[in-house]
Amino acid sequence: MTYAVVFASQTGNTRRVAEAIRDALPADSCLSFGPPSPAAAGAELLFVGSWADKGDCAPEVAAFLEGLSGQRVALFGTAGFGGSDAYFDQLAARFAAHLPGGCRLTGHFFCQGKMPPSVRRRYEQMQAENPGDPKVKGMLANFDAALAHPSAADLAAAAAFAREQAER
Repeated sequence: MTYAVVFASQTGNTRRVAEAIRDALPADSCLSFGPPSPAAAGAELLFVGSWADKGDCAPEVAAFLEGLSGQRVALFGTAGFGGSDAYFDQLAARFAAHLPGGCRLTGHFFCQGKMPPSVRRRYEQMQAENPGDPKVKGMLANFDAALAHPSAADLAAAAAFAREQAER
């Protein structure tokens, strides 16, 4: 079985998950690793990932998915807001909506990823403007929790996901 790992990563979180996926599978079966490319579309199984961009995948990943035809696809990604399987399922559904009808979605893996410091500064400014706002307090708490992700456990789960998808 040949595979490709195609992804967009803005801060390095999704790249780390992509590396865990690639490292869990035989290196000689990998046709492509990196940003969307025509070479990747020739693989029997495509692992396609992205950071969450306003609740969807990055535009270049969406365009890649929309150009596929008949492949088996396993989706993966990272999101600054995480910890909820329901949220990750929503992200997977939005990513999958870009797949043409002939493709077969085999599964998905998402985990939380740390956000850049500029996000925390924006939240702190919001807190200064609205002291005591519980929503902002929750956003700050989520930011701090995300700093530990993707964790070693997240990456081990991504590797297990990759092996499971390859066995299907």
